[in-house]
Amino acid sequence: MSFDRRIFNFAAGPATLPEAVLQQAADEMLNWRGLGTSVMEISHRSKDFMEVYEEVIQDLRTLMSIPDTYEILLLQGGGLGQNAAIPMNLMPLAKNGPKADYIVTGVWSEKSYKEAQKYGAVNLVASSAAEKFNTIPARSSWQLSNDAAYVLYCANETIGGVEFPDIPDVGDVPLVADISSNILSKEMDINQCGVWFGGAQKNLGPSGVTIVIVRKDLIGHSMGITPTIWDWSIQAGTQSMINTPPTFSIYMAGLGFKWLLKQGGVKVMEQRNQEKADLLYNFLDQSSLYENRVTKACRSRMNVTFFLKDENLNAEFLTQSSAAGLVALRGHKAAGGMRASIYNAMPLEGVKALVEFMRDFERRA
Repeated sequence: MSFDRRIFNFAAGPATLPEAVLQQAADEMLNWRGLGTSVMEISHRSKDFMEVYEEVIQDLRTLMSIPDTYEILLLQGGGLGQNAAIPMNLMPLAKNGPKADYIVTGVWSEKSYKEAQKYGAVNLVASSAAEKFNTIPARSSWQLSNDAAYVLYCANETIGGVEFPDIPDVGDVPLVADISSNILSKEMDINQCGVWFGGAQKNLGPSGVTIVIVRKDLIGHSMGITPTIWDWSIQAGTQSMINTPPTFSIYMAGLGFKWLLKQGGVKVMEQRNQEKADLLYNFLDQSSLYENRVTKACRSRMNVTFFLKDENLNAEFLTQSSAAGLVALRGHKAAGGMRASIYNAMPLEGVKALVEFMRDFERRA
């Protein structure tokens, strides 16, 4: 295949990036800041790279309105790494021995729930597994414990296409939010959670760096078994540099933050993302060939899952969509069907092209 333009990449992550960001990185690849070298080839402790690091931290604070009462860590290991780091750093805060509450609404929160069981008692507050992770259990059905160190939930389930419409109220217990796939996609009140975490490879930049935003009073309580690299106190005390950080990923995330600021910030992106999601869901709801199975109140604006009612057409749909320059629409193996990930960097034109193709495919099916 050949194209006279870039394809529209609907991959769930690593995902599409803004062309302006990719172009700047390409322009600076061999001669960054006139140094005759790339950013990947300089010391992470050099003055030049530390300027990048400080700008990344400050721009993220600006974009998310993060107060000084929160520490920002730039780590490695992805969300899965934090699934271990979170209980090891927070469970000792529980009143009667290490314990935490988990809300399970999809594959990723289920992974978090299972990992946490290695470090203490874990209470399953609610689960939508019986509903095939197509919804969020009603708040009235939640069974919160009275002695948990924290409550964890996944704000947006990438695989199932379920997103919490609001930040849940769990009382005075610190709330931990996995925002890997909807970070910077909409305005979020930082003060409503004690910890926010997410990988960069969906809405921020390439894979490699994990953002952890943690309230400072929650730092310094780690278990004795906590590996040094997962100890938030040590990482906070060394600017996340107890080992060599993922310098290129941090640099790329920084370019992404600058791009977001130029677009008008998170408020503007939220409006764009809602417009894209509405366009696609409105088409799905009136279609006779496609269907979305997620409860309307908790449909994801980032990962739109859908199914062809005649699944014998799946292979042809994927072949033709790819030939049309609309790629990575196959759903996750755990969910099946199709999935269009429409993160910040996916332009409205991409969603329009997808809807136009789907309408034409339906007409010809």
